[in-house]
Amino acid sequence: MLEDLSGRSALVTGASSGIGAATARRLAAEGADVALLARREARLESLAADVEAEHGVETAVVPADVRDEDAVTAAVERTLDSFGRVDVAVVNAGVARGSDVASMSTDDYRTMTDTNVDGSFFLARAVLPHLVETEGTLVFVGSFAGQYPRPFNPVYAATKWWVRGFAHSVAAQVGDDGVAVSVVNPTEVRSEFAVEGETFEERFDPGEVTEPEEVADAIAFAAMQDNSAVQELDLYRRDKFGGW
Repeated sequence: MLEDLSGRSALVTGASSGIGAATARRLAAEGADVALLARREARLESLAADVEAEHGVETAVVPADVRDEDAVTAAVERTLDSFGRVDVAVVNAGVARGSDVASMSTDDYRTMTDTNVDGSFFLARAVLPHLVETEGTLVFVGSFAGQYPRPFNPVYAATKWWVRGFAHSVAAQVGDDGVAVSVVNPTEVRSEFAVEGETFEERFDPGEVTEPEEVADAIAFAAMQDNSAVQELDLYRRDKFGGW
């Protein structure tokens, strides 16, 4: 593993809260300059100020909606303008809407597929040429739901199955170019991620499920590999299989 990420830069999507914000802080703690991508610019500005003050790194606020391919491309270019390179890209932005297939609206279906699937593709497509230049790392945040059949919200689960399959296939395509591609699969994470209007922060008490910082640690572990690559890392709460 690398001793730290000094001299390197990272781009994190969904950076305004939860896993994304925790990952930005964690990578900055290892010395990486960090570009923060999300829709909520005020949140990003506040996080950037905190990260710079706490860790003495540079940050770039690159507000964008991952569903907008031109905005994603522009965000990657702004990252390059700020840091001159991209060594780590974290594909984290994701949403869940509705649950039951028979009653799900087309808008909810489109929101999940546009964000979780298209957004992952747009970021990967825009950043991969630059990761080839640095022999960098592309990390996808997957999910337990992308590995096992899920009666609750099959559409969300299907988007995460897509992310996981896409990531592994991209790994096969760019491995010869020196790019590492990793997938980190958490179970429930206590964050602003919402299901049917209730966030996981509201649903779970501290310590009851995985914390964003634990996922950020796993992402940092993948990002700090030198010649090897973490293909897949599952981060499950200890009692996840207790009722099976």
